[in-house]
Amino acid sequence: MTSIDDELRALRAERDLYARLLELSGHSKAESFLDEALALVTEIAGARCGYVALGASSSDPAIAMARGFSQDEIGAIRARLSQGIIAEALRTGRTIATASAMEDPRFAGNASVRAAKIEAVLCAPIGGDEKLGVLYLQGRERPGPFGERERALAELFARHVAPIAQRILDAGEREKSEDHTASWRERLKVDGLAGTSRAMAQLFQRLSVAAMVDVTVLVTGESGTGKTEVARALHGTSSRASRAFVEINCAAIPETLFESELFGAEKGAHSTATRRVTGKVDAAQGGTLFLDEIAELPLTVQAKLLQFLQSRTYFRLGSSEPLTADVRLVAATNADLMEMVRAKKFREDLYYRLEVFSIRVPSLRERPEDVAPLSEFLLKGLSRSMGRPLELTWAARSALSRAEWPGNVRQLSSTLQRAAAFAVSAGVESIDVEHLFQDEGARRTAGGAVAGAVAGEIEPWDEATRRFQREHLARALDACKWNITEAARKLGLARSHLYELLRAHGLSRVRS
Repeated sequence: MTSIDDELRALRAERDLYARLLELSGHSKAESFLDEALALVTEIAGARCGYVALGASSSDPAIAMARGFSQDEIGAIRARLSQGIIAEALRTGRTIATASAMEDPRFAGNASVRAAKIEAVLCAPIGGDEKLGVLYLQGRERPGPFGERERALAELFARHVAPIAQRILDAGEREKSEDHTASWRERLKVDGLAGTSRAMAQLFQRLSVAAMVDVTVLVTGESGTGKTEVARALHGTSSRASRAFVEINCAAIPETLFESELFGAEKGAHSTATRRVTGKVDAAQGGTLFLDEIAELPLTVQAKLLQFLQSRTYFRLGSSEPLTADVRLVAATNADLMEMVRAKKFREDLYYRLEVFSIRVPSLRERPEDVAPLSEFLLKGLSRSMGRPLELTWAARSALSRAEWPGNVRQLSSTLQRAAAFAVSAGVESIDVEHLFQDEGARRTAGGAVAGAVAGEIEPWDEATRRFQREHLARALDACKWNITEAARKLGLARSHLYELLRAHGLSRVRS
C-alpha cells in the first residue's frame, strides 16, 4: 500500500521534473534541450541507459539523443523502431513496461532482445496517438523492474517534452530554411559558394560592389574558407567573365622562377627557358589574374609586383621591350598583412596597392548554419565523381553541424570525401556518423596538443586548460557510462556543477 510519504515524494519528483523541463526549454537548439532532458529523466528514473527520438516512425528520426549506449547499440535501437518494444509503444500509444524483456512472452522471441540480453525496459510514446516520438529506458541502476513512480515520470516526460522540442525544432528549421542570399544569387555568378546565412549575404554584397568596378581586390580569411571560389565568383560576375581566369599560388613558386612565371621569359633567359615562356600576365590578358597566398611573396619579388601594379607595364625576362597588361588583379591571403608590414616582412606600399577593395570570407565558425547546406553541396559533387548517389543521414548532418571545423570548408570537404570512401567500401549509400568520424576521435582528443608541440607551436595556457578539462570530463563520463550522479561523485563535484561544465564545454553523450 502506498504511504502518504511515498505519494509526496512522487509528487515532488514530478514537480521537479516538470520545472526542470521548463527551465531547459530556454535552449535555442532542439538537440541541446533534448540531450539535457534525456539526461534528467534517465537519472530521475534510475535507468542505466536512455534513448529519445522525435519523428520515430522511421529508422532515421528527425532528432534523436541517447545516453549510456554504444554506437552499435544505438544502431540496433534505431533498427528496432519498426519492431519489438518500441514498435508496440508507438502502435498502441501506450507505455510499455517489462521487468525482463528476455522473459516477457511479447518480446522474448525477438532476436535483438535475446542478443542484447535486455532486462528491465520502460518505453513511453511521445505525443500519444500523434506518434511524435518515443522515450526508451533500459536497465536499472538498482535491482528490480521500473516501478509505477518511474512509469509516471516517463509519461510526464513524454507529455511535456514533445511540444517544447517541436517548438525549438520548428524555430531552428525556419531559421535554416530562410535563405538570406537568395536575392544576391539571382544577380551574381556564385554557384560555387554554398550557404544561405546572413554572413554569406554580406559577403555577396561586397562581391557585387567589387564586380561593378575594375579595381584590385584583396580577399582575406582563414585557411580553407574558400577564397579561391570567391575570386572565381568575382571574375564570373564581372565584365571580364568571358576572358581567362588565371591563378598563381605564390607559395608554390621558387623565388628565382617567379618573375619568369609571372611575366614570361625569352628563349635562353634562364637555364630552363628553352623556348619563349608565356607568363601568367600575358595568359590573363583581358581577364583576371589571381595571386593566391600573396603573403608568401619574397620581398624582392614584391618590388617587381609593385612596379607592375603602378604602371601596368612589364618586361619578359631577357627582353627590353615593354608590354602593356589589361588584367584585373585579385590577391588572397590568410595572413595579417598589416602585421607583416609592421614586422618589415611585407612592403607597405604594395599592401595599399593591393587593398584598394577588400572582401573578407567568413569562417565556418561564424556561419555554423551553413555547414549542413554546404555538406549537401559538397556531397552532390562527390556523388557525381563517384558515379553513385550518396546521402547524409540525419544523425550525420547533425554531427557535422555541431562539430568544430578549424580547417573550414577544406577540412569539411576532406572529411566528406573520406566518409564517402568508407561508405562506398561498405556497400552503402547513406553516410552515417561512424563514416565521418571513426578515425578522428583519438586525434582530436590526444593528438591536438602533441601535434602543435611537434610543429613548434605552444598552446596558450587558457586553451590548454580548457581542452584538458573537456577531455577529462569526457573520459570520466564515458567510464561511468554517462551516469551523472556517479561521475559527479568520482570527480568530487556537485551534480549541478557538472551539468554547468557539460554545457560550458558543449559535451553530450551521443550526437545521433
